[in-house]
Amino acid sequence: MAKPTGPYISAPCKEPLFMTASRTYRLALLFAMALPIFALAQNATVRGFVYDSSTGEPSIFTPISLRGESMHGAQTDVNGYFSISKVPPGHYRLRVVYLGFDTLSMELDLKADQILTEQLYLKKNSVGLQAVVISAEKREAENTVRVGVTKLTPKQIERLPAIGGQADLAQYMQVVPGVVFTGDQGGQLYIRGGSPVQNLVLMDGMVLYNPFHSIGLFSVFDNDVIRNADIITGGFNAEYGGRISSVMDITTRDGNKNRLSGKVAASTFAAKALLEGPLKKAEKPGDGSSSFLLNFKRSYLDQTSKALYSYVDSAGLPFKFTDIYGKVSLNAANGSKVNFFGFNFTDGVRYRGISDLDWKNWGAGINFVLVPSGSAVLIEGVFALSNYDISLKERNLDPRSSGINNFNGGLNFKYFMGENEVRYGIEVAGVKTNLSYFNSLGYKLQQDKVSSELAGYINYKIHTGKLVLDPGLRLQYYATLAVLSPEPRLGIKFNLSDRLRLKGAAGMYTQNLIATNSDRDVVNLFYGFITAPTDIPGSITEPDGTVRTLKDPLQRANHFIAGFEYDLTSKTSLNVEGYYKDFREVTNLNRDKLYNDTPEFAAQPDELKKDFVVETGSAYGADMLVKYENKGLYLWFVYSLNFVDRFDGQETYNPIWDRRNNVNFVASYTFGKHESWKASARWNYGSGFPFTQNQGFYERLPFSNGTNTDINTANGDLAIIYGPLNGGRLTAYHRLDLGLTKTWKLDEHQVVQADFSITNTYDRDNIFYRDRITGSQVNQLPFLPSLGVSYTF
Repeated sequence: MAKPTGPYISAPCKEPLFMTASRTYRLALLFAMALPIFALAQNATVRGFVYDSSTGEPSIFTPISLRGESMHGAQTDVNGYFSISKVPPGHYRLRVVYLGFDTLSMELDLKADQILTEQLYLKKNSVGLQAVVISAEKREAENTVRVGVTKLTPKQIERLPAIGGQADLAQYMQVVPGVVFTGDQGGQLYIRGGSPVQNLVLMDGMVLYNPFHSIGLFSVFDNDVIRNADIITGGFNAEYGGRISSVMDITTRDGNKNRLSGKVAASTFAAKALLEGPLKKAEKPGDGSSSFLLNFKRSYLDQTSKALYSYVDSAGLPFKFTDIYGKVSLNAANGSKVNFFGFNFTDGVRYRGISDLDWKNWGAGINFVLVPSGSAVLIEGVFALSNYDISLKERNLDPRSSGINNFNGGLNFKYFMGENEVRYGIEVAGVKTNLSYFNSLGYKLQQDKVSSELAGYINYKIHTGKLVLDPGLRLQYYATLAVLSPEPRLGIKFNLSDRLRLKGAAGMYTQNLIATNSDRDVVNLFYGFITAPTDIPGSITEPDGTVRTLKDPLQRANHFIAGFEYDLTSKTSLNVEGYYKDFREVTNLNRDKLYNDTPEFAAQPDELKKDFVVETGSAYGADMLVKYENKGLYLWFVYSLNFVDRFDGQETYNPIWDRRNNVNFVASYTFGKHESWKASARWNYGSGFPFTQNQGFYERLPFSNGTNTDINTANGDLAIIYGPLNGGRLTAYHRLDLGLTKTWKLDEHQVVQADFSITNTYDRDNIFYRDRITGSQVNQLPFLPSLGVSYTF
């Protein structure tokens, strides 16, 4: 392939990236430690961590109150950390009241300029305090902006039917407002108009590139390992960058710090084993400790389906995967901690000898939480390395492959000033990508790229009266391209009344990573990556005919979101958000390339010779969520209205995830003695996806002898005449899943659980794709019962 040409030349690197990052880290650390010194004034600060005494695991999102000379409150974060600052000196009572735990209370005498750090351990009880939980949720709703945010814990994920006998984040993601799922086989998640490559996925601060397995029902995140998952569908603030649509931020839990424990499970789909325990136990509460966690999960559906689901395919379902995750946690007496983690995820699909898809992803990293004794700031950091490779071999076609090597690191600082909060930090990342790809016309695309990024951000949440402001600024520097991108962000909430809250968010976003498939593909099996290519057109045409010069090869988007939250009752809430994402520049593979980008074809238009095209587009719509929770009954109803379009310089089209209407209804009910039974149901309806229709067929002659070819005797291939791009619509999708769970508690630690579920209960023929030549329809998963049994000890 000819050497790419274009106006975008990478800047030379004057010093190693690690040296630049090291110097930046030191300056940020000095600034972070100095800032709180000037902010303390004569007030005290009470901070610390809250833990579950039975396991030593942090108790997240737990309300803390401080009563005495004045009233103060806070809520623990994902590390169990809380900070109550600007507290006048005096006598106080600190209380922790949370569902499922005994109330904790302690007396405190605070002095001027004192920074008091406490480690609090909660003991479990059997008394429910749902009113306390509701009060905590209401406090968070009033004090944080929460635009486009869904927070998930393992208990919430388990409320859905356990498809395949195991609850999984991938199954719950499909009912999150604004999320569109394209199918059970090879399906991808599209979030408020953004494609998967535009979604930032983090696990313990490490960047991941393909978190979902090919079957579409399972992610690489085992539910027994997750502590918390934040799903942000748009308008995210300055602590996140490098993507232009959404964020999935997953935090894993630590191993049991008190005793050796674990879990083994098997189902008709897969088996798993979890082992965790202390490496060094704390001699008494509050002492230092260390623990480990190791999780293994493997599917065998390709084998069991031959006997159990032969009615689907006598050759069996072609999916298999293996996930391994490990973690070691070192905990200091003051709450500081260091985690070492690593993983190895693999996936494979065999489609009846037609195509073989394989990908593997491995990585390792370290993250830490630092609580300096002389400063009220909290410091968090991460450094991680990962590698992702994918290959697709298709019958009669050249193979495709892609790989990405990545490292990312960051330092984040958090400081509380009463109800206000400052968050700031720095990040560094480096990416090496390689791609070998053939388009439908047989032209090869071979690229190897290296890029590096530096970023700094600051957020300042201000809570004054009924108003919450969360402005932020991110400076994203793409060092390889020598491009600095200032990206302002803003979140706002106004508590109009005790029950009604208005909210909004806006921001500017960029990224330099693109997917090695086309947004026009009906079925995306091959999903690789490459950093921002330089062989793109030098200008872009707007839908109104305006021609705009491209300053750099970055992708860009602007977000605008507005909505409201309304508490219908103490147990029922309504959340409505309208959004508009302006995709200013979106890079896509050029499916229409006919010529190499060389001087001999200089007269040809860019759309016929460039490897990539740059498009504009928009995504807009509204999401409505109604949630009801009372004792054992949980109801969740979501309706999403979506509009997504792209303009490629010549025509406007709807990408394949432009689902106009999407409805999800979830119900879960816990009942019986000791609430040992749980019944759950999920129903999903989605209007049809766009697709390009056939208009006819013709014989395409190979002209193997050039102008000497005899067209009267030569044998050609059957070729298709396509209609307007994505001008048709597939039939609507709808599916009912049911689940039933029975739990036997043998003693304090031993639990046996059985999960029975049915996927596609009424056996709906939901289309996967249609063979363009034969016209036959290939469907998604049919009626599919599954059974799983687990033993926890």
